[in-house]
Amino acid sequence: MGYRGPEFYDNEENFEKYMERRQWQENANDTLEKPVMLELIGDVAGKSILDLGCGDARFGVELLRSGQEGATYTGVEGSLNMVRAANESVKGTNAQIEQAFMEDWTYPVGTYDLVISRLAVHYIEDVESLFHKIYNTLNENGTFIFSVEHPVITSTLQPSGTRTDWVVDQYFVEGYREQQWLGGSVKKMHRSIESYFMALQRAGFHVEHLRESAPQRAYFVNEETYLRRQRIPLFLFLGVRK
Repeated sequence: MGYRGPEFYDNEENFEKYMERRQWQENANDTLEKPVMLELIGDVAGKSILDLGCGDARFGVELLRSGQEGATYTGVEGSLNMVRAANESVKGTNAQIEQAFMEDWTYPVGTYDLVISRLAVHYIEDVESLFHKIYNTLNENGTFIFSVEHPVITSTLQPSGTRTDWVVDQYFVEGYREQQWLGGSVKKMHRSIESYFMALQRAGFHVEHLRESAPQRAYFVNEETYLRRQRIPLFLFLGVRK
C-alpha cells in the first residue's frame, strides 16, 4: 500500500534516495518548478511567510536571505526526517519549523502575508478545508502560491524510470492514485485543473496566476533533457490573493 507524502519520507531508504536525487544537476524541482515559484513569489522583504510541506526548508532559507529586511518564516512539515533536516537548515535564521500534517495544523487567524507550498498539496484529499484554513490565516491582501504535480501526470500510470510516453486516462475521476517512485510506492491525489481553480474560488480567493512548467533553456545543461521536458507539463502552479 502506498504512503502519503510525509510518511513516504519517513522510510529511511526513500528519504535517502530522495535527498540524493535532489543533488542531480538537472533535477526537475530545480530546473522546472523552482524558477516559476520564485517568479510568482517575488520580493519577500518584510513579509511573514508560511511554508506548508516545507521539506528540508532550504527553500525557506533562500527566501530569507533574498528578503533580509524583516522577513520571517514558519515551516510546517509532517515527516520527522524532513523536520530534522529542516531544523539543521534554518539554524541562525529568523525561522521556525513545526512538525505537523498541513491538514491538521492549527492555523492562526490573520497572521501571514504569504503562504507557499511546493509539491505537497497533491497529497491532500480535502483541499476545500485546507484552502479555507489558508484563506483565514492570511492577512488582508495576502497571497497563496503553490505548485502540484500536473493533473495530466497524476492521471497517468507512472512506472519508475525515464518516461517515453504518457496516456491520460480517467481524467475526471478524482481520487488517490498510487505510483512507483524512487523504488517505493506513494499515493498522490489526482484532481483536475478545474477542481483546483474552483476550490480556490469557493474559499474566497481571487486567482491571479495559473502557470505550467514550460522549460527555460537557461536552466538546462543538456539539450536532450531540455527537449524532453518540452513534451509534457510536469507541474501546475496557482497564485491567488485574499
